[in-house]
Amino acid sequence: MLERIRTDLMELMLIPGLSGHEGRVRLSIRKKLEALGLASQTDRLGNLIVTITGDPDAPSVMLFTHMDQLGFIVKKIEENGLIRVERLGGVPERALASQAVLLCVGEGRDVIGVIGNKNHHATKVDEKYRVVRADELLIDTGHSSKKNILDVGINIGTPVVYLPKSVELVENRIVGTSVDDRAGCAVLIEVARNLVNRDGGPTVHIVFSVQEEFNLRGAVVAARKLQPDIAIQVDLMLATDTPDMQDEGDMKLGGGPAISYYSFHGRGTLNGVVPHPAMVRLFENAAQTAKVSLQRSAQVGVLTDLSYVQGVGEGASSIDIGFPMRYSHSSLELVDLNDLVGLVQLIATALPQITSDFSIERDDYPA
Repeated sequence: MLERIRTDLMELMLIPGLSGHEGRVRLSIRKKLEALGLASQTDRLGNLIVTITGDPDAPSVMLFTHMDQLGFIVKKIEENGLIRVERLGGVPERALASQAVLLCVGEGRDVIGVIGNKNHHATKVDEKYRVVRADELLIDTGHSSKKNILDVGINIGTPVVYLPKSVELVENRIVGTSVDDRAGCAVLIEVARNLVNRDGGPTVHIVFSVQEEFNLRGAVVAARKLQPDIAIQVDLMLATDTPDMQDEGDMKLGGGPAISYYSFHGRGTLNGVVPHPAMVRLFENAAQTAKVSLQRSAQVGVLTDLSYVQGVGEGASSIDIGFPMRYSHSSLELVDLNDLVGLVQLIATALPQITSDFSIERDDYPA
């Protein structure tokens, strides 16, 4: 299992898929699902959905993760060929200068560029410790004129992402672009493998969603179509085992998968998730059964698309589960493959427990 997840993750991280421009990622995942004998459908927004039919009397499940990534959109091309961009998603300005990027014109025609960084020898004292704002950034592709830029297919509206990278470190640790959330995609592909020949269990809709990094609403379209009783969202959990994060929680890379007991954005939106008690009990029991070490998260400043999916229809019984990850939203993010394996085992153990007598009624969980 570990090697399959490694292969899928490293392949997916090399495919650009800015929010709203996920087509190449979707096609790659679809091919992997087809190889398993699973048919899928794409809705108008771009969500990829595969349904594995099960017991009609059991609560239906929407198990989802997002396949898009954050980045930029070209907003202006200067006459000298330098390019100005707008951020799309939570791109950290302090981590941008001198980063390599990919301007996504089309497969086989993409253009590599670099975010310019002022010559060090000409940097004044008051500039040395100042973060360059996004509206000051200039991307240099090496072209010397606006005409040259337009001729290669770059124009206003062209999507831009960190230059895709996928690197193996020691002890099954992987660093690369868009671990958030191609790792989630690799996990759900492996879950799909496990479900192909299952015996019993609920109907499971596996959804690879779009536009999470943009406005967190892509998965809502799929949820409105599917009307699930249960919504399980897979995404990163903030690893807190580095000195800069040690006061933010107790989440260790390599410490196993995790569930979120509380999330709240607190910045510009009043939204978050307090998980349904039935889901908390389900995954805590599954972790014990599977003998998987389960970590716990409670964070402010975190928001996932589950925040909006949970309110669809009569309300879906919801929970965020995931894997610890370091350096979120940076050009290189770090994950431990063993945590992904543990997450697959956790999901594979939990799903069969959702039977016709599995209650999601709130009054059955008075505590």
